[in-house]
Amino acid sequence: MIQIRPSEARGPADHGWLQSRHSFSFGGCYDPKHMGVSALRVINDDKVAAGAGFASHSHQDMEIISYVKHGIIEHKDSMGNVEQLPAGEFQLMSAGTGVTHSEYNPSTTDTLEFLQIWIQPDVLGIEPGYQQKRFEPRQGLQLIASPDGREDSLRIHQDASLYQLLLQPGDTVSHVLVSGRTAYLHVVSGSLRVNGEALAEGDGATISEVDEIDFSAQSRSEALLFDLP
Repeated sequence: MIQIRPSEARGPADHGWLQSRHSFSFGGCYDPKHMGVSALRVINDDKVAAGAGFASHSHQDMEIISYVKHGIIEHKDSMGNVEQLPAGEFQLMSAGTGVTHSEYNPSTTDTLEFLQIWIQPDVLGIEPGYQQKRFEPRQGLQLIASPDGREDSLRIHQDASLYQLLLQPGDTVSHVLVSGRTAYLHVVSGSLRVNGEALAEGDGATISEVDEIDFSAQSRSEALLFDLP
């Protein structure tokens, strides 16, 4: 079974300096029919104006993943991390008992575009942690985050795995979905078919009750695949 979440159905937010589309209910875009999928709670597609950003704010008991599509994030947090996260890199912050952080666009000319992803952890009250990594681009499915850090992936505190999907036109790849698990796909760019259903940039799809997920690209495509409990 596949349920498509079209890009235009995402909740919009316009704060002037921040333009965002919310795949799930978030902030002023309350949507009781789309509160997330399994442990996946938030996918915000954010565009931050030059020189602007999120002032210091707090989080607790949440696994927060940031992925930059264009530009650079300037990150500071209460754990002492002062980092820059450029396009193509992944950041995973485990908020645990509590952490404060700020995220800014240091450019004076370019818009920052990034995905902010929240996954609910399966253990509460842990010591906060920070991970950041660039993965060499690889066609097909590449593991980005996992509960055991296998294949040199980032370690997430949930029985969930995040994959980056990169395909060239005409490429095909499959992912086995273990019985009882659910997958969610977010298309970052391009166009592809998922079990025969056409998806384009910004679209999402919840996939369940299948043994295998088949992907085929109509154009150069990038997507994020979440394999969830």
